[in-house]
Amino acid sequence: MILRTLLGLVLLFGLGACGAEPVWAPNEAIAAVKYRDDAPPSISLVTVVNNRTGSGAHSALVINASQRVIFDPAGTFKHPTIPERNDVIYGINPRVYGAYINYHTRKSYDTYVQKIEVTPEVAEMALRAAQEYGAVPKAHCARAVTKILSELPGFEGFPRTWFPNKLRRDFAKYPGVTEQYFVDDDSDDNSYVLKAL
Repeated sequence: MILRTLLGLVLLFGLGACGAEPVWAPNEAIAAVKYRDDAPPSISLVTVVNNRTGSGAHSALVINASQRVIFDPAGTFKHPTIPERNDVIYGINPRVYGAYINYHTRKSYDTYVQKIEVTPEVAEMALRAAQEYGAVPKAHCARAVTKILSELPGFEGFPRTWFPNKLRRDFAKYPGVTEQYFVDDDSDDNSYVLKAL
């Protein structure tokens, strides 16, 4: 039984490694949508939770540095007008940010956003780390986020995990973290959000 469970995990994560999809938007596309939020530099953890099972479904980081981006590892939020480079989504103005949250929040999934203010230097380090990470395989979202966090000043030793809910609980322990909680009764077919963009 243990051997079968281990084999299942190896297949899950091993086959997931084949699913990384490199994407590389041109410089011009990124420059055209660059957006910097006026709020203080910050890092926000986005956690999508299946509200029927309570299990974590996805983790991502919103990084407000010299520009605001979303590190969306192995994410499915894609639109032709929103440039992406290997799971880093650019041009995160209020409209795109709202669409991102709405895309993930529906009758089967709730979304938590935990925000912590950081120094401009730490925000820039997080931005660079996300840009340099590369395309993330399926089922590796929380692992990728915890790797980035654990390398930032103030987050040294951040626990590595594969599980979005554990990541959310660990992030909540940091002083100054604020949380928003989003619910929606929209259909599970969230394609309309992307069409509206």
